[in-house]
Amino acid sequence: MRKNRPTVADLRAIKGKKQLTMLRVLTLEEAEAAEKAGIDIVSVPPELCLDPRYREVAPTLFTMPGENFFEIGTSDDFVRWAFKMYKGGADAVYCSASYATVKRMADEAIPVIGHVGLIPSRRTWTGGFKAVGKTAQSALEIWEAVKQLEKAGAFGAEIEVVPVEVAEAISKRTSLVMLSMGAGTGCDAQYLFAEDILGTNRGHMPRHSKVYRNFAAEYDRLQQERIAAFKEYVADVESNAYPEEKHIVRMAPDELKTFMDKIDRA
Repeated sequence: MRKNRPTVADLRAIKGKKQLTMLRVLTLEEAEAAEKAGIDIVSVPPELCLDPRYREVAPTLFTMPGENFFEIGTSDDFVRWAFKMYKGGADAVYCSASYATVKRMADEAIPVIGHVGLIPSRRTWTGGFKAVGKTAQSALEIWEAVKQLEKAGAFGAEIEVVPVEVAEAISKRTSLVMLSMGAGTGCDAQYLFAEDILGTNRGHMPRHSKVYRNFAAEYDRLQQERIAAFKEYVADVESNAYPEEKHIVRMAPDELKTFMDKIDRA
């Protein structure tokens, strides 16, 4: 069990020595479970990071709030946003915006994680939701992007749906902490979404995802239980089975007599 939250220096020191674990979590319950399970790094919605309860349930999770660049705005907006996140307890911020924006934050000593390979918010440039880097030329473009992130001052990068050989070769040649989402074990951390692990994702399942539980089936069962309970309530009301004596309050007889006398004379 960790006693202290990892720092950027700690993650850099671990690079190449072990595989870290990373999750995208959306709720306090998921964050608490990640903490207790020993997950190393989490990506979270900004509002979760700013929740004052977050660090109560996840004191040692290295936490990275992330938002698509078009949700935040210009480089100036990103710097203001990053300071807000850092003040709220973030350990780093995710940024898929320009290298200039990454540099603006890095220049202010904000730890930044970039993104290479398949970048969902920029997928139109690489052909949609599919692997990137399957040709020598496209693999070189990923390598160039990593070097640009290094130059801009990022300390790490998510590398998504890239051939394992490419990801491993790049990870060995960069100082960035490389977070693999579907890019194999040659990187520094394995990254999955909690909704895939828990089986709550009812949409497309990415190739790299792995389901460990079937929460969707349990949610379906609970929904049927909700409906059944509500129907029983309706039936009880209609048959006068609810409320029972234990559910109501009665007035003392003498107070009731006084009340009735006065209300009748009114």
